[in-house]
Amino acid sequence: MKPTSRALLALPLSLALGACSLFGSDAPKPTPLQAVSPSLAGRVVWSARIGDVDFPLQVAATAERFVVADSGGRVLALRAQDGAEVWRGDAGAKLMAGVGSDGRWAAVVTRDQDLVVLDAGREIWRKRLAAPVHTAPLVAGERVFVQSVDRAVQAFDVLDGHRLWELRRPGDALLLAQPGGLAAFKDTLVVGQGARLAGVDPLRGILRWEANVASPRGTNEVERLADVVGPLARTGDFLCARAFQSAVGCINAQRGSLVWSRPSAGAKGVTADSKAVIGFDAVDRLTAWRTENGETLWSNEEYQHRQLSAPLLSGTSLVFGDLEGQVHFLARDTGKIQLRVPTGGSPIAAGLVQSGTTLLAVARNGGVHALRLE
Repeated sequence: MKPTSRALLALPLSLALGACSLFGSDAPKPTPLQAVSPSLAGRVVWSARIGDVDFPLQVAATAERFVVADSGGRVLALRAQDGAEVWRGDAGAKLMAGVGSDGRWAAVVTRDQDLVVLDAGREIWRKRLAAPVHTAPLVAGERVFVQSVDRAVQAFDVLDGHRLWELRRPGDALLLAQPGGLAAFKDTLVVGQGARLAGVDPLRGILRWEANVASPRGTNEVERLADVVGPLARTGDFLCARAFQSAVGCINAQRGSLVWSRPSAGAKGVTADSKAVIGFDAVDRLTAWRTENGETLWSNEEYQHRQLSAPLLSGTSLVFGDLEGQVHFLARDTGKIQLRVPTGGSPIAAGLVQSGTTLLAVARNGGVHALRLE
């Protein structure tokens, strides 16, 4: 099938290839895990259960709780300390994107393209959107920000659903059906629009600055597809991101300027702190770059084709899950294995998040597992 104007690219290329591999004997085999001699101690401290997760779930983490959702539309807030249920709600339909939460309000998007906002689990309003959404809404400053697959951004009043503004950029020939970049930086909303990060006034929807993460090149629209994909990673004044199958880079979000960009063919976002920016490419090869200048610190090929979740830096450890439900802890400075914790065998469906000292992993079969280092 040839791409058409404003066509929707239904799957990232790496994921499409992975899906084909499920039915073919020639598919790359996941790299077998090596024996580990732990240098850290940690375990699963509590578990809960939701329904299956087959959409791009983003878990919301606040100071005291996690907010999770399943494909059927159930949304659940759990206390980080012990997993006790704080509230539960239901969007009334299968989900396409979520969860965004500021600790009080939670927002999800259904497959019917309804933006649904909950207050302590109670639906307070819903709004039909004009285009599909794969990026979890951002809830901040009593507003709900939504980015659709055409990378248009809308802002709604969290109390009554009134649309406050909409920002669109010139249309691209192809659209990437994958979570994009949407984050807050001080008093600026930062969004991925094509291969650029854009700083937007969250009150008026006016563009403040733009910075290219990558410079797309190629002979056709597919080769030039380089949309910023989520999650974005913030460290100090830096926001770091991946441009789809193209590059990883960091911008100074205070000045709105590119600091560095390095070629890297991957399809998921990165994690970062003041020392390192870390991500993995299309075959799950891990790379760490120095945050200040993009110099390569280390790479690790021990987890290739293991369908890794988005990475998370927690203290001096890099944490991610894989297709067997294993959660891996690697040393940030060297990429060496520190600890491996099993969670039940189902693939980890979302990037791990952290509340206090508790990390949360959500599996595709609905298993919700909290881990803590000892």
